[in-house]
Amino acid sequence: MTPIELICVLFAIAAVFGMISVRWLKLPITVGTMLLTVAASGVLIALSQALPEIHKWAFDLAVRINFERLILHGMLPLLLFAGAFLMDLKELVRQKLTISLFAVVGTVLSVFLVAGLMFVMPGIGLPWIQCLIFGALISPTDPVAVLEMLRRVGVPKSIQAQLAGESLFNDGLGAVLFLTMIGFANGQSPTVIQVGESLLLEAGCAIVVGIVAAWIVSQLMRRVDSYQIDILFTITLALGGYVLADLLHLSAPLEAVAAGIALRFFTHKLGSDEVDHDNVDGFWKLADEIQNSILFVLLGLEILAVPVNSTSLKAGVGAILSVNLVRFASVAALLSVVRLIRRGESGGTRSSVFVLSWGGLRGGLSIALALSVPAALGHSWILGTTYVVVVFSIVIQGGSMDMLLRRRKNKMVVA
Repeated sequence: MTPIELICVLFAIAAVFGMISVRWLKLPITVGTMLLTVAASGVLIALSQALPEIHKWAFDLAVRINFERLILHGMLPLLLFAGAFLMDLKELVRQKLTISLFAVVGTVLSVFLVAGLMFVMPGIGLPWIQCLIFGALISPTDPVAVLEMLRRVGVPKSIQAQLAGESLFNDGLGAVLFLTMIGFANGQSPTVIQVGESLLLEAGCAIVVGIVAAWIVSQLMRRVDSYQIDILFTITLALGGYVLADLLHLSAPLEAVAAGIALRFFTHKLGSDEVDHDNVDGFWKLADEIQNSILFVLLGLEILAVPVNSTSLKAGVGAILSVNLVRFASVAALLSVVRLIRRGESGGTRSSVFVLSWGGLRGGLSIALALSVPAALGHSWILGTTYVVVVFSIVIQGGSMDMLLRRRKNKMVVA
């Protein structure tokens, strides 16, 4: 299958399943698309003996896609940049304390607590270092899945900023912790100070690169009266900044987020005669929605190539319980800290432990990291377990948010 044929098949699946989701199933496009793709893939697996040629074609399609490279070095730069660029800057600044605690403290807590629960899970006997690797790759909430969900449910702006900000910023930390655990497993022994220095260097320099690149692009945009050129400059920033950070061994995801937020800050004060805000914003909203649809088709197809067996299914069920239990506990604890710090301040931010916990979705980033785990470090069970958690997260958690929010509309508490 040629690349153009592969692209054509992916877009056709996204269009047909999207139509079925909207017209008949009455589901959000991305949730319905992934659900239908997973279901279709499952049917092909079940009928592999009766329909060997069709199953082989679908399997070849799935294994032909280098999911890890496609996500980490293809779609992620544009998706992260779009999510950051389209955020509400005022609400992001207002929620900076909560976002910082969730993205840093919450992620670190989740890594070790999830790993501990997986380690003591009866009947499986998973090695401690492999549990740490799994905890590191499953703990960051996925910005792609989270931002897509927030755009279609009636979540208050404060909670939108908290969830979206956390998911955009915790990727860099999660990636560093993941690589640190891989290093431990391979015999390296970095100290806590070394890990902290590495994180500060990679994250701090990545943010600086993103801000500087965004400023340069904003100055170029204001000097040309053409929305087509404005859009081309933003695409160059989204892709070029990510590539540069990668080449410099910095946190490329954090660079993309910093670049998107910084460009919004530098351009939002410019008039329409300097930057065509409507067309630029419209382009990134459309590009984001199309990429999301394709991404969720890819997630659904990946079941054909993921080694899902009894061990990964059992570990997956345990992981679903562990991840959500840890998420609820850490969110409740950190919101309590926020309330203590803000005691005596005027006003407050609307927050809900339930929404922030159930809305902490996992997605393609976790699967991409799981695919990079070496075979000797539990690649099979980690990938299968991660896939089970991601499917549950997007289909069940993401798909149920509309209904659950309607029931809890009046139960938001002040944090």
